[in-house]
Amino acid sequence: MKKKSKTDPALSVDIAGLKMKNPVMTASGTFGYGEEYADYVDLNRLGGIVVKGLSLKPRLGNPPPRIMETAGGMLNAVGLQNIGVEAFIAEKLPFLRRYDVAVIANIYGESYAEYAGVAKQLASAPGVHALEVNVSCPNVKQGGLSFGADPKAAAEVTRRVKAETDLPVIVKLTPNVTDITVIARAVEQAGADAVSLINTLTGLAIDLRTRKPHLKNVTGGLSGPAVKPVALRMVWQVAQSVSIPVVGMGGILSARDALEFMVAGANAVEVGTANFINPLATMEIVVGMQQYLKQNRLKNIAEIVGTLQV
Repeated sequence: MKKKSKTDPALSVDIAGLKMKNPVMTASGTFGYGEEYADYVDLNRLGGIVVKGLSLKPRLGNPPPRIMETAGGMLNAVGLQNIGVEAFIAEKLPFLRRYDVAVIANIYGESYAEYAGVAKQLASAPGVHALEVNVSCPNVKQGGLSFGADPKAAAEVTRRVKAETDLPVIVKLTPNVTDITVIARAVEQAGADAVSLINTLTGLAIDLRTRKPHLKNVTGGLSGPAVKPVALRMVWQVAQSVSIPVVGMGGILSARDALEFMVAGANAVEVGTANFINPLATMEIVVGMQQYLKQNRLKNIAEIVGTLQV
C-alpha cells in the first residue's frame, strides 16, 4: 500500500467524535460484517465499516425471492436478516478489532425497548466506535408505521438510544416521507449526533407474465444509481436544515459521485449497492478523492463540504 506523503491532501474527518482517516464508509446491509469483503478490500484503508443491521434477537428475514435487479439499481426485501447483537459481539467483532478502521454498528428494533436494548449491549462492546440507528423499521405497537415517518417516534427512538450509550449516535433517515427535513430536525433536537441519508426508496417490480410481484414481499427497497438525484437533493436540504454532521448515501459508484454528495453538504459518505457491482468500489473512491483534491490544489477534504452554489 502506498504510504501517505506529507504533501498529500488531508482526507481525515471527525463526525461528532467519530474520527476516520477518510470520509468513505460502507453502507449497512451491503458489506456484511466486514469479514466477507476482507479478501477483496484493504479494510484498513476504509474510513468506516457500517455493519449489517443488528436486532436484539437473530432474525431470518423475508422469504425469497427477495432481491432483483432493476433499471439503474436493485430492489431488495431481505428483511433485515441478521445474527443478533449478542452473536455479533461474540463472533464478528473480534475480527473487526484486528483492523485500524472505525466500526459503526447499525441497529434497529420494532419497539422503543428493542432499540434501547440493542444500544445498551453495544455501548460497552470494545471495538464499536459509533451507532447508526435505522428508523425505517415498523413500529409494531403503532400498526406498523415506520418510526422514521413520524417525527415524534423518530425523536423518541433517538432519546432512548442516547440514554443507553456515550457513543456517537447517527440516525439513518428514510426518504419515504413528505419532508425529510422535519424528521432530521426532530432527531437533532432529541440529541442525535449526526444523521445519515438516504435509506432505500420503496419500490415495486411486476412480472408481466404472471402478473405478480417479482418479490415475495411485494415491495422492496430501491437502491443504486437510480436513486442518486433524489438522495443528493435530500442531503442538500437536510444539510441546510440541521447543524449536526450529515452522512450522505444513495447511488454512489465513483469518487465523482461521492464528492458531489460532499459538495451538497455531506461530511462523509456511505457506499452501498456499488459493493455488489464492484467489490473494489470503496478503494477506488478513496484514491479518486485524493486525486481530485490534488488536481484542484485543495489541502483538506473539508474545503468542498457544502460548497454548492445555487
